[in-house]
Amino acid sequence: MEKEAKKEAFRKYLESSGVLDVLTKVLVALYEQNDKPSSAVEFIQQKLGGSTAPEYEKLQAEISDLQIKYNELLAAHQETCRELEEFRNSQPVAASMETTNRETSKDEL
Repeated sequence: MEKEAKKEAFRKYLESSGVLDVLTKVLVALYEQNDKPSSAVEFIQQKLGGSTAPEYEKLQAEISDLQIKYNELLAAHQETCRELEEFRNSQPVAASMETTNRETSKDEL
């Protein structure tokens, strides 16, 4: 009995959210096609606004390329940050040495 109640609740959810109407319209459009498409799934995906298999593969390749580029840029950024930190750490020593040199020069006068 609980299983039937869950099914009914889900059906009501699909109906109230408009999913059943959209699916019905897509299936009717497929039914009304004089020349049936070779792939009903691709037809449905296209009608629902999804990507076709070739488009999906192209997008996956683009994601892969962008991930590689991101990783390269992140590594370059981290290296630049490391170099900046080294530079900052070397500055107080250099400034301190310059001050010491100035004081030594004044003492010599």
